[in-house]
Amino acid sequence: MRPWHLGNTTVRSPFRLRDGLVALSTSSLQGNLRGEEQERAFRCLLGEHGIVELGDDDTYSVGRKWRSALNKLGFLYPEVPPASGIPQSEIGPIDMITPNGWRLIRADTVPAMQECFLRALAAHYIPSALERKFDFSVFSPLRHTLAIMLELEKQTGESRLNFVEMAIVVQLTNSDKPLADIVAQVLALRARRLVSPNKRKFDRQEREAAAGLYGYAAGTFNDYADTNLRYLKATGLVQSKGRGLSLVPEKHVFVEELIQNAGIPDSDRSYFITLCNGAKLPTDNKDSALVVLDDLLRQLAKRGISFDATGKPTDTPADIAVIRHQIEGMLSERNEEEYATRQAAEWEEIAAYMELIITRKGKKTLSNGEDIEVPKAEAPAYFEWVLWRAFLAINSLENKPYEARRFKIDQDFLPVGTAPGNGPDLIFEFHDFVIVVEVTLTDSSRQEAAEGEPVRRHVADLVSHYGAQSGKPVYGLFIANRIDSNTAETFRIGVWFTLTDDKMRLDIIPVTLLQFKEFFEAIFVSGRVEVSLIRELLDLCGGLRPEHEAPEWKRKIQQTFNHQIAALQN
Repeated sequence: MRPWHLGNTTVRSPFRLRDGLVALSTSSLQGNLRGEEQERAFRCLLGEHGIVELGDDDTYSVGRKWRSALNKLGFLYPEVPPASGIPQSEIGPIDMITPNGWRLIRADTVPAMQECFLRALAAHYIPSALERKFDFSVFSPLRHTLAIMLELEKQTGESRLNFVEMAIVVQLTNSDKPLADIVAQVLALRARRLVSPNKRKFDRQEREAAAGLYGYAAGTFNDYADTNLRYLKATGLVQSKGRGLSLVPEKHVFVEELIQNAGIPDSDRSYFITLCNGAKLPTDNKDSALVVLDDLLRQLAKRGISFDATGKPTDTPADIAVIRHQIEGMLSERNEEEYATRQAAEWEEIAAYMELIITRKGKKTLSNGEDIEVPKAEAPAYFEWVLWRAFLAINSLENKPYEARRFKIDQDFLPVGTAPGNGPDLIFEFHDFVIVVEVTLTDSSRQEAAEGEPVRRHVADLVSHYGAQSGKPVYGLFIANRIDSNTAETFRIGVWFTLTDDKMRLDIIPVTLLQFKEFFEAIFVSGRVEVSLIRELLDLCGGLRPEHEAPEWKRKIQQTFNHQIAALQN
């Protein structure tokens, strides 16, 4: 059989689809995306909103592929094939935003977004009226994969599904094949790989063998597997496990309930309607919702988290959802706090991510053989994320890890977009001072125009806030790959006037990511992971401001970094 895949291989990051929908929702292009001119216009719209990079390529394929992805997942009404005999009017106007699409646009938390993707993928079956290219019975790829993971857990004790197992086995199977046979095939592949002296060579040879057997390019299996894993994670039901997946513990009972009902559409008409509205989930049913809630309450108790459900109504699925979301939020916060405590031991990986952002390279293999990646389209989000991890690693925060960041994260603690523009990127509160961190990948003369006013305003707001509450001094730390001298001069002057014309002096230090990375590495290598050293460094750099204009101030900052790093190394 041919391999199947979820989502769209062009739009590898599912959450970017929401950004595209938001842009489209305010555009006259909604409902008018067909034809070269309109597809080119859609591409330009995505570029104007910073969702895709336009570059010099003036083709319109990007617009067509994005439209196809949104149609396939039911976020835009798809064109009903004439052969189906279903009037388009019974489904909805072509390329207009669907109810599940609007639900995704209005989702303002990661769990809410994940529920939209879950409803979309739970409604997705192949073959469907949109893709008559398969020669097997209709099945749900989502439920099929989750069932395999549950069976793996039953047989091995863990639900882990490795990348190569998805690439060579799972996405080449369907529900026509007995589940036990598929799991046996996965475990046989795993056993052969375990005894292989060269895992990379083994994976390559397996892909090449599959290419010869099924008539596809070897790279196709990796492309499809990568896309499948990303879209599966977008549901919130699974999380990363090495290069593969495992079930999220908090979602285990939910997954068991989900796969109980394959819900195969009884007609093409019902398929389209469910796809555009989003599938029903177990928690939409009161009895199933109570089963999931009871499991969550047990998980809270097991982890020693107190929660009083006395008196909370559970008469309807909506009532239960309120309690469930509250509990899931508490578990998520505890998971993030535990993640924060692990960062000190992962400082080398954090520095490696900084290197990828500095060099603009996509991937890097660590000394332990693990591959890390900064997707090109998500580099701004990863820039904020890696600085967040760096300060978590220093492990002296007084505010919670989820209070220190303003960007959203998923169940793997990876960034879902950048911080919104109405405040700073990161806020780190320590015992006796506060650091406000702002980052940018902009390194041209536009840097000052884009960052000068917002950064000063954000720092000034925090100076006023902490000045009134605790009296803690606030430092601004502006980080970019290259600091434009106009930007540095704006921060060197460091002045902000309030609405009442009161003059505020701001301490904002511009540094390159390379400078920060080298200092970050030095404190860990030396064993002196002390936040006081960062404050000392900021004071030294800030003290140089009155005597030097921007170009010389930047050189003095570099010298100060060099001197402090050398002192740590001695």
